[in-house]
Amino acid sequence: MTETLYPYIIFLPRSRKQKVLRAIFGSRVPIDILTFSIDKGITEKIYQRDLISKLPYSNKTIIERLQALTELGILEEHMEKSTIKTRAVWLKYYLLSDFGRWFAILLLEEKSLTKNEKVGIVNTAFTSYLRWIRKLADDLGIRKEELARIFNEEIGV
Repeated sequence: MTETLYPYIIFLPRSRKQKVLRAIFGSRVPIDILTFSIDKGITEKIYQRDLISKLPYSNKTIIERLQALTELGILEEHMEKSTIKTRAVWLKYYLLSDFGRWFAILLLEEKSLTKNEKVGIVNTAFTSYLRWIRKLADDLGIRKEELARIFNEEIGV
């Protein structure tokens, strides 16, 4: 096989793993919501009204999926006051949580990321993975020196 494979890593909450995966991959709507957030910028506000006007789904479907993604911690729901034609209105918007950004990154094309974004992803993934390995090793009674030896062998120290 000549295709380059990438080790996509997603840290999932143990107690809700199946529910989270079904919520994201059980329908096209959540994927389109995440793709919309990628196009806006993964740290930018995602206004509910923009999703409703841009995506080809009913208001009810979009709102239900937004609620599900919020309940699972993939999105964070917020409100902001805005003035439209001298009238104060409240706008609902969403932000990707740290957890949600991992799913968005899963959908990104690597070439669309800047070098700094890639470095940030590598650093964050490495730190998260090391924390998980350290806890698992502690639970299993694996000595830190053994992990350090393996690490040093693999990076060539």
